Amino acid sequence: MDSRKIFNIIAYALIFFIIFFLSTILSFRIILKGEMVTLPNLIGKTFEEASSELTRRKLSVVQTEAQFDTRWERGRIISQEPSPGSKLKINSVVKVILSAGTEKVLVPRLIGRNFQNSNQILKEAGLRRGIVSQVHTSRYAAGRILSQYPQATAEVGSNSPVSVLISQGEREEKYLMPDLIGKKAEKVLAKLRELDFRVEDIRYTSYPGLEAGITIKQFPPQGFLIQKKYPITLEVSKQ
Repeated sequence: MDSRKIFNIIAYALIFFIIFFLSTILSFRIILKGEMVTLPNLIGKTFEEASSELTRRKLSVVQTEAQFDTRWERGRIISQEPSPGSKLKINSVVKVILSAGTEKVLVPRLIGRNFQNSNQILKEAGLRRGIVSQVHTSRYAAGRILSQYPQATAEVGSNSPVSVLISQGEREEKYLMPDLIGKKAEKVLAKLRELDFRVEDIRYTSYPGLEAGITIKQFPPQGFLIQKKYPITLEVSKQ
């Protein structure tokens, strides 16, 4: 075999090797590209639903923690990492946080308490005021809470409403609460007491730019129907 023929054979072999090598790289890139999948939105799904959906995409899921959440019931996914729409390689792991449901709190006892203070009591307990109803009764003084729902010591979800029934005292003539804001507290108090209204509490608060002795808050508010036994609270400016 002459040298030219040997050279041609070597050249053809080299060309074949180069073509094979380039084809392998191209095929490998195509395969890698085909292994990328789009991550779906898992928020609101159960762990089992998410696992089933990701398995079809050759992905897996793992729970990292559980958190209290008011939007989703217990066992639903509230967060995922990576975010929906992300491109992932197959066999990647998706991390999720599950809802532990709504945090449970105990309902405080409101019966017999002043209605004015109930909002702060509920706030401190992690609850909020619900429906407010009123009724005439001699069992409690006007402005006192005589019934509540849910009942005291009941376990409810955080931020749940608590409805109350307020005593209006014995049935008697009603009066429209006037606007006392901005008026001299001394004159306001004198007039209320002269008319036999019940001023239960006076609080003094520093109010920049306002002289001392001016009414800056009132309860009940203007326009509220009250009886003479209904407790009135004033907040007055001080130096």
